Amino acid sequence: MNGEHNIRLLCEALGVSRSGYYRWLTARPCARAKQDAELADKIVGFHSKSRGNYGAPRILRDLKAAGIDTSEKRCARLMNERGIRGRKKHRRKPRTTDSRHRQPVAPNLLPLLERPTATNQVWVTDITYLETAEGWLYVTAILDAFSRRVVGWACAPTLAALLVLAAWRDAVARRKPSPGLLHHSDRGSQYVEHSFVLELEQFGVAREGSEV
Repeated sequence: MNGEHNIRLLCEALGVSRSGYYRWLTARPCARAKQDAELADKIVGFHSKSRGNYGAPRILRDLKAAGIDTSEKRCARLMNERGIRGRKKHRRKPRTTDSRHRQPVAPNLLPLLERPTATNQVWVTDITYLETAEGWLYVTAILDAFSRRVVGWACAPTLAALLVLAAWRDAVARRKPSPGLLHHSDRGSQYVEHSFVLELEQFGVAREGSEV
């Protein structure tokens, strides 16, 4: 509006002073910023009380219950500006072992063997998972049965066979085992996938798996 008409003439037509107009013009953003700051403090408080779980919809309900009227869009904007967000909830925990497959499985030889007397004789492996803000993160590690140290590991957002293959290759690169190593796992589908089994065979590794 002030780009189309002279400010002095507009003020005279409306019966206001130019100084009053400029005070009003500069006060509006400051008042809004102050309101945002006060509202953001309330949002941070409710977010902390929820232990970081609540997103904008739940915090909005808390604000309205406290008599604070605002919109979800404004609440989300203030949360985003301050780098806070709700934690995604997962209804059920993932299952890392799926033994319901028709692939041939290796026998469980570990209980029949004597305890290892040196490193790189027996490796045992398993898969676990961690909850993150982006979803489940699957982690697999390979443990040397003699030293009880992790010799290889890998993580991925899915349970594909590439996860266990990456951990295996990490362990091989670190320890360079000789043929005859025994690799013990459960009977999950990742450990009987053709590419994984083939790579173990190429290294002269004995494969065996325990029932779950």
